[in-house]
Amino acid sequence: MNFKKRRLGRTSCFVTELGMGTAPLGGLYTPVSEEVALETLEAAWASGVRLFDTAPLYGNGLSERLLGSFLKFKPREEYVLATKVGRRLRAPTLQAGEGMPPVFDFSYDGVMRSFEESLMRLGAERVDILHIHDPDNHYRDALAGAYKALDNLRSQGAIKAVGAGMNQSEMLVRFARDGVFDCFLLAGRYTLLDQGALAEFLPLCEERGISVIAAGVYNSGILADPRANAKFDYQDADQSLVNRALRIEKICLRHGVPLKAAAMQFAAAHPAVATTLTGARSPTEIEENVAVYSFAISPAMWEDLLAEGLIAPSAPIPTKSTARSN
Repeated sequence: MNFKKRRLGRTSCFVTELGMGTAPLGGLYTPVSEEVALETLEAAWASGVRLFDTAPLYGNGLSERLLGSFLKFKPREEYVLATKVGRRLRAPTLQAGEGMPPVFDFSYDGVMRSFEESLMRLGAERVDILHIHDPDNHYRDALAGAYKALDNLRSQGAIKAVGAGMNQSEMLVRFARDGVFDCFLLAGRYTLLDQGALAEFLPLCEERGISVIAAGVYNSGILADPRANAKFDYQDADQSLVNRALRIEKICLRHGVPLKAAAMQFAAAHPAVATTLTGARSPTEIEENVAVYSFAISPAMWEDLLAEGLIAPSAPIPTKSTARSN
């Protein structure tokens, strides 16, 4: 599939409208063998995906190592590589996946060391996007230390884009006002179930030319399957959320639309969103991600969701002109 490419903020990075998150390849929830991980990455590449996101946190470096071993055989100018800082491995020279859990470190020196260690695990000379990773309780340190380090790396040409990745939009608003960011990775806060980012965060990003990387569009699984053992933000979903997700699904099915397709395309439709990041742990999941992203959805379905109060009236909805096709 030929995915459109969109410019990331005001940088020279152009990202495919669908990207791949590699937390599952680091063993999130269940282990993935190296063979299957590499097959999954190859399937993503074959589908046209050219944005790959990782972090030291994912499998204690395992995700970075696997991604690096895959990308070393691909033309460097053809893909965009993103990783993160703020969670340092305490034993970075150990085999990836081993050692003690990462610790928070948003200091300038800690971030610079973390960046060098990520390059080592990736076997790369550079990354394109560097995110400050989940600084929820460390705003001052993240701004004074991590942001300063990333800003210097950007000015030196060592990275192209400065970003921050979080599961909340409120602190990202503060970053947008207090720093010069190119992009934000927002997980789970602009979805069919949670449109909290719509009021302030997304308009501010549009105003300042900051691109949004939409992630967590299934809210940890409830928008993939809202039935037994549904998860929301990595925890058992409250029944009120399950009921709302079931109402959304009922309307989707009435129009012959998979819930996953509606969830992914809704988040992607906002003009501030440059790309949608989805995880996968098998080639089959890559195929499904591509299929639901390109699934044709009638405008009537969105109108029904609006009429039922399941989408905020101010939310941009996909139109025929933005629908994807194979």
